[in-house]
Amino acid sequence: MSDIVTGAVAALTEKLGGAGFDGSAKFAIEGEGAIIIDSDGVRASDDEADVTMTADVETFQAILEGELNPTAAFMSGKLTIDGDMGAAMKLGGVLS
Repeated sequence: MSDIVTGAVAALTEKLGGAGFDGSAKFAIEGEGAIIIDSDGVRASDDEADVTMTADVETFQAILEGELNPTAAFMSGKLTIDGDMGAAMKLGGVLS
């Protein structure tokens, strides 16, 4: 597991405040790995999910740090979403 994924798991866990997520979402970080967020919390995994969001490392870090709104990233083509758009929107609210 890469340092990027390890750091992202810690950051997402902190943002969620230890709570789980209703549904499942996967962040696929190009060239680094994937993270699953579900009712069990946050973990490094490439399991199937209701929605998969894919971005490069820079975009993902900017979203995590609050420098880039997830919706703006999607609209500008920096973030791709495959699957349940409702789950993506719900998670976007948590990350903002």
